[in-house]
Amino acid sequence: MSRGTLATVDGEALRHNIAVAREMAPAARVVAVVKSNGYGHGLLPVARALWRDADAFAVTCIDEARPLREAGLRHPILLLEGLYEPQEITAVQSLGLDLVIHTAWQLEVLEAVDGPAVNVWLKVDSGMHRLGFAPAEVAGVHERLRACESVGDVRLMTHLARADDRGCEYTDFQIRTMETACAGLPGEQCWANSAGTLGWPRTHADWVRPGIMLYGASPFCDGRERPPLRPAMTLESRLVAISQRQRGDLIGYGGTYACPEDMPVGVVAIGYGDGYPRHAGTGTPVLINGQRAQLVGRVSMDMICVDLRRVPGAAVGDRVVLWGEGLPAEEVADHAGTIAYELFCQVTARVPFQYRDLESHGQG
Repeated sequence: MSRGTLATVDGEALRHNIAVAREMAPAARVVAVVKSNGYGHGLLPVARALWRDADAFAVTCIDEARPLREAGLRHPILLLEGLYEPQEITAVQSLGLDLVIHTAWQLEVLEAVDGPAVNVWLKVDSGMHRLGFAPAEVAGVHERLRACESVGDVRLMTHLARADDRGCEYTDFQIRTMETACAGLPGEQCWANSAGTLGWPRTHADWVRPGIMLYGASPFCDGRERPPLRPAMTLESRLVAISQRQRGDLIGYGGTYACPEDMPVGVVAIGYGDGYPRHAGTGTPVLINGQRAQLVGRVSMDMICVDLRRVPGAAVGDRVVLWGEGLPAEEVADHAGTIAYELFCQVTARVPFQYRDLESHGQG
């Protein structure tokens, strides 16, 4: 019997989720965010699954954009952090990439360079206070960009800092800031991330920029809000051992869990060496043959232990779902004190991936 650890990515779920984005923002075009190896799902497979459905793709850097171009993808590809050093502009031009501009030296590079025109997305710091030009600078930067022979289209964008909390007024503040900063400026605009796309219609503008929602996880901080998304990744493994433990037996490193009664305990072939979160505590849910069970004790590098009292028919070799089909990654993340984004991105190379229903019949 193989170890059984496996991540399965469902292309049909990816397409369903981008369709939800279009349904929520029907007048906007869609930038599919596939940075960080497609949020851990696989850059090229995700792009292949979505190439008919996305209007553009977004990545962090040239090293993520290049494989998409080499695979034949002809969509606009947006570099979300722009240039890291001036000489990168040559690769941006040769690959035909769109460029976020968020700081003065990047603007100066564009003013000094010759060659093919680059489409630019001018980033406005409307309240995230991470990257972007201050609202008072935007009109002047916009004018300089439009005067550059090396610049094609100029779009305006921002990033929403607290849209994951639908009860927070800060997003309204960012909306007002953008309306003021961009008033009278020509060019399309892009404000909405996943949370904006799903929960803040006033942020939809001309483009929406869904990320985590494409992969089936809710962007909202309130775990009770479950948008109509499908999990794109299911992480699973197998039961590799079952033992009958006695009341008082201590389970795992540090003996942090004491059996409250005589009980069956299973061992699952998954651990932090596979990317399963080490800080997942006792009570973290798993699914065994579709039935809920709970982790007990500490997560080891290669194994976890689970309470089998609720799964009386469990046997060695049975399938165990760690997150995905039937078990939202957000729920597991809550137990581990993290977020679904991190769970997806930290699955390690030791875990085999399989892909289904990518429906790749060419490139667009």
